[in-house]
Amino acid sequence: MALLGAASGAHCLGMCGGIVGAFSLRRVIYPRRVLVLRQLAFNLGRVSTYAGAGALAGAAGATFLAFTGAQTVLFILANVVLVLAGLHLAGAGRWLAGFEALGTPLWRRVQPLAARLAAAPGIPTAYAAGLAWGALPCGLLYGALVASAFAGTPWGGAAAMLAFGAGTAPWLLAAGLAAARLRGMMERPALRALAGGTVLAFGVWGLAHAGEAGGGLRGFIFF
Repeated sequence: MALLGAASGAHCLGMCGGIVGAFSLRRVIYPRRVLVLRQLAFNLGRVSTYAGAGALAGAAGATFLAFTGAQTVLFILANVVLVLAGLHLAGAGRWLAGFEALGTPLWRRVQPLAARLAAAPGIPTAYAAGLAWGALPCGLLYGALVASAFAGTPWGGAAAMLAFGAGTAPWLLAAGLAAARLRGMMERPALRALAGGTVLAFGVWGLAHAGEAGGGLRGFIFF
């Protein structure tokens, strides 16, 4: 999940690079140390929201397993989503874009609050802004949530999404200082293909081993 987040760097910069870059535009007001702390607090808030959503996804996965016992089905679904995410990252179609419509109604309500918090001074408000911006509709984020449901427990789902968020964090932290340069770099077809191919390989490998998706495999991936 951490590698999935890291490979999603190009998509994250496109979706959120401008948002985190806005914190840097206020450097005339904030000393650099405070600016860095605000960036860290913002990303911690965003990842906290991801972890909370992962706990819900893990709980949903646990409920599914409790009623059906179909662990292999859930494992296959998680890896199909990884394949779609890899194709999406590689630019071979917007396979996960349809998922983004699911979060749009919530985002319409949260966005005004998120904008006010992002403009307010202080480290706690930066964290709160990150919590709110974590609700930004994102197909890859929703794909990661589907994959995290395979954890089968709320704690496992939260840990999976914490890892995903940690993988995206370096890109967005760097975007606060060099958003335009990073976006230009990650738009190169070769790098997009490498990132997408990496995630695609995760999914293909998982589908090839779907028959082994017993308790031992789930325990290996999610402790």
